[in-house]
Amino acid sequence: MASRTPSPTADRAARTAAAPGRGAAGERPRRRLSVDERREQLIAVALELFSRRPPEEVSIDDIAAAAGASRPLVYHYFPGKQALYEASLRRAGRELSARFEEPMEGPLSERLYRVMGRYLDFVQSHGPGFAALLRGGSVAASAGTSAVIDEVRRAAHDQILAHLAIPTPSPGLRLTVRAWIANAEITSLEWLAERSVPLEELQLHLVQEFVASLTLTAAREPALATELASFFADERPDGPSGRLVQDLAALFAVPGILDAVTALATGASTPAGPASAGPASADPAPAPPAPAPVDEPSAQATAGSADTADE
Repeated sequence: MASRTPSPTADRAARTAAAPGRGAAGERPRRRLSVDERREQLIAVALELFSRRPPEEVSIDDIAAAAGASRPLVYHYFPGKQALYEASLRRAGRELSARFEEPMEGPLSERLYRVMGRYLDFVQSHGPGFAALLRGGSVAASAGTSAVIDEVRRAAHDQILAHLAIPTPSPGLRLTVRAWIANAEITSLEWLAERSVPLEELQLHLVQEFVASLTLTAAREPALATELASFFADERPDGPSGRLVQDLAALFAVPGILDAVTALATGASTPAGPASAGPASADPAPAPPAPAPVDEPSAQATAGSADTADE
């Protein structure tokens, strides 16, 4: 007579099938996301898609498929793609603004170099979508998206001024910082399109441009010039500022450049070329004497003598 006692294997299978919360394969079902968690998931997925493609090339269906959700579920949380785009952009804006935060320790140019490394890493990883937006060519651009970008620019502006540690920045200094931020945006977007130089070279180039712009502003503002002295005193020879000064020193070593720059600084004239190699004369050369005037009777007498000789 066959035994009715189940085998150990069959018993384990029965217990597994009867266990609550487990599927036929013994896997736990995915936990149902809360309202806030689902919203954050959709934003994260949308941001990833917008980072790889321009916003006009991303559809609600693309976002739903990437999130493992249905199209109606996406519309349950967001009225349309524009709202989802702006929400994802606000998250990206917060992340980008945070990348400008840097401890106020060490030489200023080295701090800014680290900041620009994080900024360019962000630009590289979120290229197509943000390139379309910042160039003004995106159909998804709106007052909401522009406000996010303006907020990022304001955060960058405030962070840089904080690192300069000038109690009352002048309008000229504020303008210099804003112009440099705009230049960094344009340059980095051009790099995204062409990638003609290594990213590290672009990073150094942008920092040195800021140092040069700051120096030029200080040349026009005596109060800032005093601060600039302590700024350069804290820099190191192998840092961005030190390397810039070394490059300028090498440039001035090129024959003729230092003489020309010195002449501009002192207001002196410089030789125009090899033809004027001799010393320049202090006084102009005298003009040739004018021909003596001839009175009319003498001229007529001379003409009459010539006529007589011919006869």
